[in-house]
Amino acid sequence: MSNELLQRGKAIKLAVFDVDGVLTDGRLYFLEDGSEFKTFNTLDGQGIKMLMAAGVQTAIISGRKTPVVERRAKNLGIPHLYQGREDKLVVLDELLGQLNLSYEQVAYLGDDLPDLPVVRRVGLGMAVANAASFVREHAHGVTQARGGEGAAREFCELILRAQDRLDAANAAYL
Repeated sequence: MSNELLQRGKAIKLAVFDVDGVLTDGRLYFLEDGSEFKTFNTLDGQGIKMLMAAGVQTAIISGRKTPVVERRAKNLGIPHLYQGREDKLVVLDELLGQLNLSYEQVAYLGDDLPDLPVVRRVGLGMAVANAASFVREHAHGVTQARGGEGAAREFCELILRAQDRLDAANAAYL
């Protein structure tokens, strides 16, 4: 983990996640009745909980809208959920106004072109390992893990480490 990423992570007060390809593996599953399901990684969920316990606010901004994402956000206690919003930078501007935060205080984890304007604008913009190559090229950093396979946990732990809170977050379980 580079010193630059750790420096960027020190100021983070809000961590924002895309869903498809970040909190999931990016595959879309449709049942015959038209309903959709997604699989989420429990390691990612625990990382998000640890981040919130350390005082970092969390949000989800997704271009798609599905009830399963609403359920996942509720289960994890993520207070800011925006679905069906293609222009993610506009959504982030709204949220920053509500929370009275600046771009430098935001970390974002994405995987594809709709995420790129936010990845490039925030204080810590990261891509998952299997993100589109153009997104990886323009991100501040790239996770070692793939989306839906622990990338969000890695992202959360990077922020906690940068803020000298990772040891305490882990010690809470000893």
